[in-house]
Amino acid sequence: MEKKLYTVTIFSENTVGLLNQITIIFTRRQLNIETLSVSPSALNGIHKFTITSYASQDIIDKVVKQIDKRVDIIKAYYNTDDELVSQEIALYKVSTQKLLELGSIEALIRNYGIRVLELTETCVVFEKTGTYEETQKLFDELSQTIGVLQFIRSGRVAITKSKVERLSDMLASIEKLQ
Repeated sequence: MEKKLYTVTIFSENTVGLLNQITIIFTRRQLNIETLSVSPSALNGIHKFTITSYASQDIIDKVVKQIDKRVDIIKAYYNTDDELVSQEIALYKVSTQKLLELGSIEALIRNYGIRVLELTETCVVFEKTGTYEETQKLFDELSQTIGVLQFIRSGRVAITKSKVERLSDMLASIEKLQ
């Protein structure tokens, strides 16, 4: 069975301990969570979990169905990359001295669309927003040319390419029934 990266989206109320319950479902299926992001959603009082994991379609389908059965979960589903618009944010800390030895950083800023967040005598902190591949490419270049003192990447944040969120459709159909 071919494994590929799936993005699992889960909507729930903000319940203590729910994240632990969700991660246990992945663990029992021997799936590693690659990225995780949790935030309030566009719907008041509802939180959105965005989790990426490599799995076969059969396994990810079972995981999402198991998550969806939980009482605390409003709705869970999964998507592939072609169904989503997604981004990550990465921060890179490099030595100011080594960066200056490189010469002009203008090309770096233009080529990668980075922002300088902090500039001190000892270090410079860059921010890059993009796909995993884009943030990794900058990391690789900085590592090879001047070295990276610190690096952190956020979890994926994603929205579907469809007009509205699946949860909105589900809630609208429930309201019609009432």
